[in-house]
Amino acid sequence: MTYMTKPSVRHPALRQNDLGLTRRDYEGVISTLCAGCGHDSVTAAIIEACFELSLPAHRLAKLSGIGCSSKTTNYFLNRSHGFNSVHGRMAAIATGANLANRDLVYLGVSGDGDTASIGLGQFCHAVRRQVNMVYIVENNGTYGLTKGQFSATNDRESRSKKGKDNLFEAIDLCAMAIQLGAGFVARGFSGDREQLVPLIKAAINYDGFALLDIISPCVTFNNHVASTKSYDYIRDHSEAVGGLDFVPPEAEIEVDYEEGASTSITLHDGSKLELSKLSDGYDPRDGHGAIDVIRRQYEQGNVVTGLLYVREDVDDLHARLNTPSQALNALPESDLCPGQVALEAINETMR
Repeated sequence: MTYMTKPSVRHPALRQNDLGLTRRDYEGVISTLCAGCGHDSVTAAIIEACFELSLPAHRLAKLSGIGCSSKTTNYFLNRSHGFNSVHGRMAAIATGANLANRDLVYLGVSGDGDTASIGLGQFCHAVRRQVNMVYIVENNGTYGLTKGQFSATNDRESRSKKGKDNLFEAIDLCAMAIQLGAGFVARGFSGDREQLVPLIKAAINYDGFALLDIISPCVTFNNHVASTKSYDYIRDHSEAVGGLDFVPPEAEIEVDYEEGASTSITLHDGSKLELSKLSDGYDPRDGHGAIDVIRRQYEQGNVVTGLLYVREDVDDLHARLNTPSQALNALPESDLCPGQVALEAINETMR
């Protein structure tokens, strides 16, 4: 497959971030996805979020598996680190890379087939281990590369483009992630950039496992009237639990909401999520309540979007394993290979 790079010519008046970079500096090669694919909208939101966070490309590691979704890592931050794994194994690669170098920001992009079918076991263990990463699922309910079979996230009420019924219940990745102990769980819609960008920014700044399940319609195989993952269906049945704004730690925080209509959540680095509650009584800190809302809205045919659940006190994998504060690639050889005496001492503890 041939990839075309974008022209380097840009307008001199383009807005710059704190690094002196423009949004164009965060782009990748030209997309080869179908025109109108929701995945390209997700790519645009990732680019905007990284630009607004002034994230240097060398601090980001992109990871992916196999599928239309996993191609999208080539379409943003072409100067960052990257690894394209085999089908369903992105979470395991991210776990190993994160343990080796904790100083990078890990952003994995997967699909509903790559995550909820062949990669389900990998996904579950990354969640329960609290791997410090952003795990984005571009969820269209179909296998686009293999001509439109149902994926495990497609609703039983949905029909294929050829009129065939889906015979099996759907896996809700957000509800599953909350049950497994994920610290940050959100659902978005590729067609709602205003909601999606602050969710991505908050997920990047979260210290722990952050899941973003993004409904991203497949315009070729799953964007028809009988599909529950189509643009029209999601627009008509999207139920947002709240409005969201991300406030970086260096900015002065000014909130002007009516009492009881908003809540502020402080992340590990001092940044804040400001939430205006659109659903009466909804608290994203309540995991049981979040799962109940997801299930009740699903029974009514609605898709809940927004920040569904967040924990402010979670420990990531490094804290749980008590790993060194330095990345392994920054440690001297004497620490990495302490010698025979140290090895014998370790072996002695296992006898």
